[in-house]
Amino acid sequence: MKTRYTYLMPRRLTKPRPKQGEHLFQLRQEAGISQKELAELIGETQQNVAFWEQAEKPPRSDVLPKLAKALGVRIEDVLNTDCEIPKKSGPVGRMKILFEEAAKLPRRQQEKLMEFIIAFVSHYKQTKGHPQEA
Repeated sequence: MKTRYTYLMPRRLTKPRPKQGEHLFQLRQEAGISQKELAELIGETQQNVAFWEQAEKPPRSDVLPKLAKALGVRIEDVLNTDCEIPKKSGPVGRMKILFEEAAKLPRRQQEKLMEFIIAFVSHYKQTKGHPQEA
């Protein structure tokens, strides 16, 4: 039985990714962001990001600094396909970006935001049967 392809289904690759494309794909996965989110962060199209993840060569030199910043790595990490992908601790993807933007708010607004987050997390812990931390 044939499966119909829909826009909701990820495309299957017919050939393996080249080393550079696979490296960029792994960096993006580690950052926890989609191709579309990465494209928005660097001012490119999702199609360009998809192309780079299938390419044997790295992205254009004018894109590399923005790409490295969006992925939370150094430019050298984007270019060096032999290096180990750095594992990051803390929030990833959209949450990381949101926290970075929140850190730029005035101190008073940061404190209000923290109050809300603390209340939200405490409520979640109580409703899920988790012990509340002090």
